[in-house]
Amino acid sequence: MVQEALAESAPPLSLAQQYTESINHSRYWISEKFDGARAWWDGSRFLTRSGAVYQAPEWFTRDLPEQILDGELWIGRGQFQQLMQTIRDTIPDDVAWRSVRFLVFDAPAATGNFEQRQAVLATVLASVSSEWVQQVVQKRYSNHEQLTQWMHKIVDAGGEGLILQHGSAMYRAGRHPGMLKLKPYQDAEATVTGYGAGKGKYRGMTGSLLVVDNQGNRFKLGSGLSDAERRSPPPLGSIVTYRYQGRTLSGKPRFARYLRRRAPE
Repeated sequence: MVQEALAESAPPLSLAQQYTESINHSRYWISEKFDGARAWWDGSRFLTRSGAVYQAPEWFTRDLPEQILDGELWIGRGQFQQLMQTIRDTIPDDVAWRSVRFLVFDAPAATGNFEQRQAVLATVLASVSSEWVQQVVQKRYSNHEQLTQWMHKIVDAGGEGLILQHGSAMYRAGRHPGMLKLKPYQDAEATVTGYGAGKGKYRGMTGSLLVVDNQGNRFKLGSGLSDAERRSPPPLGSIVTYRYQGRTLSGKPRFARYLRRRAPE
């Protein structure tokens, strides 16, 4: 498990809003949205969204700079569960961490807008010899059609979607229109409150998760659970991410499908 830290040490992360087609696409830089764990490098350690500490091996962090870096710990597309098993260990597994990369997409403490911070980030990382650290590639697309074509190419290859960063945006905490996310579906989070029994080939295992979302809607998540997760489901009280396609008149998600347990806080 990650080491607990004081709540007041939670990093001031910038968070993405939902993409809308009406934006001026020429003003945004676009990168892949990685299915990893958000990580804030504070100059000496990796912090989770709530300020807990990822216990990374010394060799993994040895060459990282003193500057604050915002990025994602990532193994590869479709490897989220393997990543979680690796970064949750109190004593890091050297062999497992050899597969992890720190993909850096911002330098929050650098002055200037996103484009200026990217230039600073490139200079900072040029002096880092570690093969585990990489700057995220940023691209430009001039319209919605080009953007969605690239998104579908990434999704077809097992990726999640895209992140858009406004070139003139300053780094600021919380959700704001300078940072957008685009996926082929909507997603949200809910808290596990119980379990539904499995039937048929899942007899003796978890058939579904009973969950409640932030609006108080209670529903089940069965589709999307792997056999391993049905044998050892997310614990009660844990937060999980699910995908859906719109909501009913009562507010419940339509075609809800389990995606993953949320990364450590």
